[in-house]
Amino acid sequence: MVAFKTTILKFNEKGEKTGWSYIEVPADIAQRLKRGNKKSFRVKGKLDHYSIKGIALLPMGGGSFIMAINTLMRKGIGKRHGAMLNVKLEVDKAPRILDPVFMECLAEEPEGLRFFKTLAKSHQHYFSKWIKDAKTEPTKAKRIAQAINALSRKLGFPEMMRALKANK
Repeated sequence: MVAFKTTILKFNEKGEKTGWSYIEVPADIAQRLKRGNKKSFRVKGKLDHYSIKGIALLPMGGGSFIMAINTLMRKGIGKRHGAMLNVKLEVDKAPRILDPVFMECLAEEPEGLRFFKTLAKSHQHYFSKWIKDAKTEPTKAKRIAQAINALSRKLGFPEMMRALKANK
């Protein structure tokens, strides 16, 4: 496990990460976590006293990585961009499990399942996490139907989300 202090930052320019809160994981610390690695990988640990797991570190070039700090994490630590943060991280080797109800329903749609299996594991997990994060059973059922419909039309997660937003 590595421990360090950092500041919560925020992307302010236009681009795909506009508005993201994040922390930077310097190259030397990333190398202590996973020597020689230049690709995204998952970590677990603590942000102050808030526990995290299965969080991706994204490469930013020059050996440094960033970790997005989502709304739930910001609420958990009670801090916003500009605040100092005590960070403790280690590589998270736990296997990621796809939502079993989603997978059972997807098995009934061979075209959707075939396309789903062509997606990168990380993209498969976007669908599963979105479904798992539903707060109510009706919302979960609606999301499963939306995901299966999108996959049957050969839409990945970002394309599905754009299509859903356009239909609002």
